[in-house]
Amino acid sequence: MKSKSLQDLGDLRKTLAEQSRSQALAEAAKQEAALRAEAERNLFTRAIGKVQPLQAPERVILPTPRPVPSVMQRALDEQAALQESLSDEFDVSTLLDVDDQMSYRRVGIGTDVTRKLRKGEWSIQGQLDLHGLRSDEAREALGQFIRSAKSQGWRCVRVVHGKGLGSPGKEPVLKSKVQRWLVQKNEVLAFVQAKPSDGGAGALVVLMAPHKT
Repeated sequence: MKSKSLQDLGDLRKTLAEQSRSQALAEAAKQEAALRAEAERNLFTRAIGKVQPLQAPERVILPTPRPVPSVMQRALDEQAALQESLSDEFDVSTLLDVDDQMSYRRVGIGTDVTRKLRKGEWSIQGQLDLHGLRSDEAREALGQFIRSAKSQGWRCVRVVHGKGLGSPGKEPVLKSKVQRWLVQKNEVLAFVQAKPSDGGAGALVVLMAPHKT
């Protein structure tokens, strides 16, 4: 009976020893795995050296411009149109050269300019035909044409106003109005009656001021 008890005690000790050894092996394996993981994490750093995280750049928020209210924009457009309005009451007679063709040249422009204009030394780059338009339509069309010519840098244009043969009394009403309107435009340096081949008494050849860049 005593020998059996000793045998059981020996078996117990053996079992405890095996369990202890198994726990030690498991702990050793756990530590080895932790060291391997740490080594892998440090592999990139060991390869390229110490790194620092990039700092996020400061963001600048630009204010979004607010659109001009439509009522204000309309007022600005009307003001601009008023500034460019052409009067029918403007007295042009004192500004025209009294000759057989009633030419015009702005102050400071020599007579040689109108002479060259008559001879066709400037090529005509654009034309506006006002035939069949009412007075208010013709005035608006002429203003738009002069602005367009200026923006395109044209120096010489022709404005066809007609001879008034279809007007009451056969009077060239539109012709005199076109002269008044052109004199009021700062872009116009001079104008002369066109040559017969370019419209004669029914058209004007207009010299524009140089386009400023």
